[in-house]
Amino acid sequence: MTERKPRGMPFESWVDRQIREAEERGAFDDLPGAGKPLPDRPYDEMWWIKQKIESEGLSMPLPPTLALRKDAEQALAEARGARSETQVRQILEEINKRIREAIRTGLSGPPLNLMPFDVDEIVSEWRRSR
Repeated sequence: MTERKPRGMPFESWVDRQIREAEERGAFDDLPGAGKPLPDRPYDEMWWIKQKIESEGLSMPLPPTLALRKDAEQALAEARGARSETQVRQILEEINKRIREAIRTGLSGPPLNLMPFDVDEIVSEWRRSR
């Protein structure tokens, strides 16, 4: 014989009952992050992959073109914070050499979308910022 829902009583599904009983047992009491607001950040469809990689302490090497783009950004920041004009030029010439080589030979990965830096222009910016 199946139970019938009495009139005027709210319907509780099997799932609802399982959740209610688990709450009553305290199964949800010590969950990490429970009771805290969700982080306010833009939606990222790869969030769970990034979270898994972080929680497992894994890292994935970047494709060569992306690694060079990252290195170029770091070199530019380093050049802008350099102590001397000679140091600025040295940093930029080293990264420009790598960029020219990548353009000449090609690298695997997404398009490089990177051109050598205008050393004189960046040196001028560096001087103005001093």
